[in-house]
Amino acid sequence: MTQRLVLASNNAGKLKEFGQILEPLGFELHAQGELNVPECAEPFATFVENALEKARHASRLTGLPALADDSGVCVNALGGAPGVWSARYAGEPKSDALNNQKVIADLEAHADKSAYYYCVLVYVRHADDPQPVIADGVWAGEISATARGANGFGYDPHFWLPALGKSAAELTPAEKNTLSHRGQALRALVGKLT
Repeated sequence: MTQRLVLASNNAGKLKEFGQILEPLGFELHAQGELNVPECAEPFATFVENALEKARHASRLTGLPALADDSGVCVNALGGAPGVWSARYAGEPKSDALNNQKVIADLEAHADKSAYYYCVLVYVRHADDPQPVIADGVWAGEISATARGANGFGYDPHFWLPALGKSAAELTPAEKNTLSHRGQALRALVGKLT
Protein backbone atom coordinates (compact mmCIF):
# COMPACT_ATOMS: atom_id res chain seq x y z
CA MET A 1 0.00 0.00 0.00
CA THR A 2 1.26 3.45 -0.89
CA GLN A 3 1.70 5.97 1.94
CA ARG A 4 1.22 9.63 1.01
CA LEU A 5 3.91 11.82 2.51
CA VAL A 6 4.41 15.57 2.32
CA LEU A 7 7.95 16.85 1.93
CA ALA A 8 8.25 20.11 3.84
CA SER A 9 10.16 21.74 0.98
CA ASN A 10 9.63 23.07 -2.53
CA ASN A 11 13.24 22.40 -3.53
CA ALA A 12 13.11 20.36 -6.75
CA GLY A 13 16.58 18.91 -6.12
CA LYS A 14 15.57 17.60 -2.69
CA LEU A 15 12.26 16.24 -4.00
CA LYS A 16 14.11 14.30 -6.68
CA GLU A 17 16.74 12.94 -4.26
CA PHE A 18 14.17 11.89 -1.66
CA GLY A 19 11.84 10.45 -4.28
CA GLN A 20 14.55 8.18 -5.72
CA ILE A 21 15.02 6.56 -2.31
CA LEU A 22 11.50 6.69 -0.81
CA GLU A 23 9.24 5.85 -3.76
CA PRO A 24 10.57 2.28 -4.14
CA LEU A 25 9.69 1.81 -0.45
CA GLY A 26 6.02 2.62 -1.05
CA PHE A 27 5.94 6.33 -0.24
CA GLU A 28 4.12 8.74 -2.54
CA LEU A 29 6.04 11.96 -2.04
CA HIS A 30 4.43 15.39 -2.53
CA ALA A 31 6.20 18.73 -2.29
CA GLN A 32 4.41 21.00 0.16
CA GLY A 33 3.70 23.52 -2.61
CA GLU A 34 1.58 20.93 -4.46
CA LEU A 35 -0.64 20.87 -1.37
CA ASN A 36 -0.75 24.68 -0.96
CA VAL A 37 1.47 24.69 2.12
CA PRO A 38 3.39 27.97 2.43
CA GLU A 39 7.03 27.94 3.45
CA CYS A 40 7.60 27.75 7.17
CA ALA A 41 9.80 30.16 9.09
CA GLU A 42 13.16 28.70 10.16
CA PRO A 43 13.92 30.85 13.20
CA PHE A 44 16.15 28.46 15.10
CA ALA A 45 19.93 28.26 15.41
CA THR A 46 20.05 24.47 15.05
CA PHE A 47 19.28 22.17 12.14
CA VAL A 48 17.13 19.82 14.22
CA GLU A 49 14.84 22.54 15.60
CA ASN A 50 14.27 23.99 12.12
CA ALA A 51 13.53 20.57 10.61
CA LEU A 52 11.07 19.72 13.38
CA GLU A 53 9.30 23.05 12.95
CA LYS A 54 8.99 22.50 9.18
CA ALA A 55 7.71 18.93 9.53
CA ARG A 56 5.06 19.89 12.09
CA HIS A 57 3.97 22.87 9.96
CA ALA A 58 3.50 20.76 6.81
CA SER A 59 1.71 17.98 8.69
CA ARG A 60 -0.58 20.42 10.49
CA LEU A 61 -1.71 22.03 7.22
CA THR A 62 -2.16 18.79 5.24
CA GLY A 63 -3.17 16.18 7.81
CA LEU A 64 -0.50 13.91 6.31
CA PRO A 65 2.71 12.48 7.71
CA ALA A 66 5.54 14.87 6.89
CA LEU A 67 9.25 14.72 6.25
CA ALA A 68 11.47 17.74 6.63
CA ASP A 69 15.16 18.27 6.37
CA ASP A 70 17.39 21.06 7.40
CA SER A 71 20.79 20.92 5.89
CA GLY A 72 23.66 23.08 4.91
CA VAL A 73 27.36 23.41 4.47
CA CYS A 74 29.51 24.13 7.51
CA VAL A 75 32.95 25.60 6.90
CA ASN A 76 35.41 24.97 9.71
CA ALA A 77 37.47 28.16 9.26
CA LEU A 78 34.25 30.21 9.36
CA GLY A 79 33.14 28.77 12.71
CA GLY A 80 30.59 26.49 11.06
CA ALA A 81 29.04 29.17 8.83
CA PRO A 82 26.99 29.30 6.71
CA GLY A 83 25.38 26.40 8.64
CA VAL A 84 21.63 26.79 9.15
CA TRP A 85 21.76 29.94 7.03
CA SER A 86 23.22 28.15 3.97
CA ALA A 87 20.23 28.81 1.70
CA ARG A 88 20.21 32.53 2.51
CA TYR A 89 23.88 33.13 3.30
CA ALA A 90 24.12 36.05 0.87
CA GLY A 91 20.69 37.40 1.89
CA GLU A 92 17.34 37.54 0.13
CA PRO A 93 16.25 36.51 -2.40
CA LYS A 94 17.86 33.05 -2.14
CA SER A 95 20.61 32.58 -4.72
CA ASP A 96 22.98 29.64 -5.05
CA ALA A 97 25.38 31.74 -7.14
CA LEU A 98 25.52 34.59 -4.60
CA ASN A 99 25.81 32.17 -1.66
CA ASN A 100 28.77 30.46 -3.32
CA GLN A 101 30.44 33.80 -4.08
CA LYS A 102 30.06 34.90 -0.46
CA VAL A 103 31.45 31.71 1.08
CA ILE A 104 34.44 31.77 -1.29
CA ALA A 105 35.12 35.44 -0.50
CA ASP A 106 34.77 34.84 3.25
CA LEU A 107 37.17 31.89 3.04
CA GLU A 108 39.76 33.60 0.83
CA ALA A 109 42.06 34.64 3.71
CA HIS A 110 41.98 31.20 5.34
CA ALA A 111 44.33 28.31 4.54
CA ASP A 112 41.90 25.74 5.96
CA LYS A 113 39.29 25.05 3.28
CA SER A 114 37.79 22.00 5.04
CA ALA A 115 34.02 21.85 5.24
CA TYR A 116 31.20 19.38 5.64
CA TYR A 117 27.64 19.08 4.59
CA TYR A 118 25.25 18.26 7.43
CA CYS A 119 21.67 17.05 7.15
CA VAL A 120 19.06 16.26 9.75
CA LEU A 121 15.77 14.66 8.76
CA VAL A 122 12.61 14.69 10.85
CA TYR A 123 9.60 12.49 10.12
CA VAL A 124 6.33 13.10 11.96
CA ARG A 125 3.32 10.81 11.73
CA HIS A 126 1.06 13.75 12.59
CA ALA A 127 1.56 17.38 13.60
CA ASP A 128 1.68 16.68 17.34
CA ASP A 129 3.72 13.47 17.10
CA PRO A 130 5.43 13.13 20.51
CA GLN A 131 8.08 10.82 19.07
CA PRO A 132 9.36 12.27 15.80
CA VAL A 133 11.81 10.06 13.96
CA ILE A 134 15.14 11.87 13.60
CA ALA A 135 18.21 10.89 11.57
CA ASP A 136 21.29 12.77 10.41
CA GLY A 137 24.30 12.51 8.13
CA VAL A 138 27.67 14.22 7.59
CA TRP A 139 29.69 14.46 4.35
CA ALA A 140 33.24 15.83 4.60
CA GLY A 141 35.01 17.76 1.86
CA GLU A 142 36.58 21.12 1.07
CA ILE A 143 35.43 24.38 -0.46
CA SER A 144 37.00 25.04 -3.85
CA ALA A 145 37.04 28.50 -5.42
CA THR A 146 36.61 26.85 -8.83
CA ALA A 147 33.15 25.57 -9.76
CA ARG A 148 33.10 22.13 -11.38
CA GLY A 149 30.24 19.99 -12.62
CA ALA A 150 26.63 20.53 -13.65
CA ASN A 151 24.79 18.11 -11.35
CA GLY A 152 23.43 18.81 -7.91
CA PHE A 153 22.47 22.19 -6.51
CA GLY A 154 23.47 24.68 -3.82
CA TYR A 155 27.16 24.52 -2.95
CA ASP A 156 27.76 21.27 -4.89
CA PRO A 157 29.91 22.78 -7.69
CA HIS A 158 32.30 24.16 -5.04
CA PHE A 159 32.18 21.18 -2.65
CA TRP A 160 35.41 19.33 -3.45
CA LEU A 161 35.88 15.68 -2.55
CA PRO A 162 39.67 15.10 -2.41
CA ALA A 163 39.43 11.30 -2.20
CA LEU A 164 37.44 11.22 -5.46
CA GLY A 165 39.15 14.12 -7.25
CA LYS A 166 35.68 15.50 -8.07
CA SER A 167 33.21 18.07 -6.87
CA ALA A 168 29.81 16.98 -5.59
CA ALA A 169 28.33 18.44 -8.79
CA GLU A 170 30.45 16.04 -10.89
CA LEU A 171 28.88 12.97 -9.30
CA THR A 172 25.98 11.14 -10.90
CA PRO A 173 22.73 11.30 -8.90
CA ALA A 174 23.24 7.65 -7.88
CA GLU A 175 26.81 8.34 -6.67
CA LYS A 176 25.65 11.40 -4.76
CA ASN A 177 22.79 9.51 -3.09
CA THR A 178 25.28 6.87 -1.95
CA LEU A 179 27.79 9.33 -0.46
CA SER A 180 25.96 12.48 0.54
CA HIS A 181 24.85 13.75 3.92
CA ARG A 182 21.24 13.60 2.74
CA GLY A 183 21.62 10.05 1.42
CA GLN A 184 23.20 8.94 4.70
CA ALA A 185 20.44 10.57 6.74
CA LEU A 186 17.72 9.15 4.52
CA ARG A 187 19.08 5.60 4.79
CA ALA A 188 19.29 5.98 8.57
CA LEU A 189 15.69 7.29 8.64
CA VAL A 190 14.43 4.45 6.46
CA GLY A 191 16.14 2.01 8.81
CA LYS A 192 14.16 3.51 11.68
CA LEU A 193 10.86 3.48 9.76
CA THR A 194 11.00 -0.10 8.49
